Amino acid sequence: MDKEFLKQKAKEVRIDIINMLAEAGSGHPGGSLSCSDILTLLYFDKMNVKPDNPKWEDRDRLVLSKGHAAPALYAVLAEKGFFPKEELKTLRKLGSILQGHPDMKSTPGLDMTTGSLGQGLSAANGMALAGKLDKKGYRVYVILGDGELQEGQIWEAAMTAAHYKLDNLTAILDFNGLQIDGPNREVKNIEPVNEKFKAFGWHVIEIDGHDFDQIDKAIEEAKATKGKPTLIIAHTIKGKGVSFMENQVGWHGSAPNEEQRQKAIQELEGSGV
Repeated sequence: MDKEFLKQKAKEVRIDIINMLAEAGSGHPGGSLSCSDILTLLYFDKMNVKPDNPKWEDRDRLVLSKGHAAPALYAVLAEKGFFPKEELKTLRKLGSILQGHPDMKSTPGLDMTTGSLGQGLSAANGMALAGKLDKKGYRVYVILGDGELQEGQIWEAAMTAAHYKLDNLTAILDFNGLQIDGPNREVKNIEPVNEKFKAFGWHVIEIDGHDFDQIDKAIEEAKATKGKPTLIIAHTIKGKGVSFMENQVGWHGSAPNEEQRQKAIQELEGSGV
C-alpha cells in the first residue's frame, strides 16, 4: 500500500465531488466525502478490477448500497480510468451516463443499480453466493450508510449472509452519525451496531474510516476470516475535508454554490486530507 499515493488520490476524488455537485446544482456532498477514503483504497489498492473490461467475469464486485453517495464512486471510477473524467461534468444531466443514483446500465464499472435504501446488502449476498456456487475467487464489497440500518431488509440480509457463511462478502459501514433528518441516535438509534451484527453471526471490526492503515488492515483481516461475513464499522466524518461541511447535517443533500465551491477546493488543495 502506497499511503501517500492514496492520500493524494482521495484528495483528487474529493475535489471531483465538489466540482461535480456544483456543476449539477444538486446532490449529496456530506456522505460522498465521508466514504471517499474507503472507496479510494478499495479501487486503487484492494479490488481486482479491469477498467478496460468492466464486465470481466472474475472481477471483485462493489455495491454502493447508500446510492446517494454516487458522486464519490463516480469520481473514483473516473480516476481509475473506467471512463473519461470529462464525463463528471455531466452529473445528473439529461442523457448523462452519471445519474443521481447508480445505474448499472448506464455507467461503466457499476455492478449494481442502487438508491432505494436497504436493498444493497441483499444484492451483494446474491453476488457472493453466486461466487461460492460457481467456485469463483472474487470478493464482494458493499458500502452501507448508517441511517440505512434502520431498514428492516438490512437485518434479513444480515441473517442470510451469516446463514450461508459468505466469507467472500465484506460490508463496510460508513458510520458518520448523521442522516437527512439529523443524528442517527435521535432519528432512530441504531446502536450497538457491533453487538447486533455479532449476534447475527458476523465478524465485526471497528476502525477510523479515514485512516488508510486501519482500512487496509481491516480489509486484510476480512479476507482472512473464514466461515462468516465481515462487517467493518468505519467511523467517519460527514463532509470530511471541507471545514464548513464537516459534521453539518445540512450538507447531506445540498450542492455548493460557486463561492462555496471555490472555498472548498481551496481548502482541499491546501490540506493534507
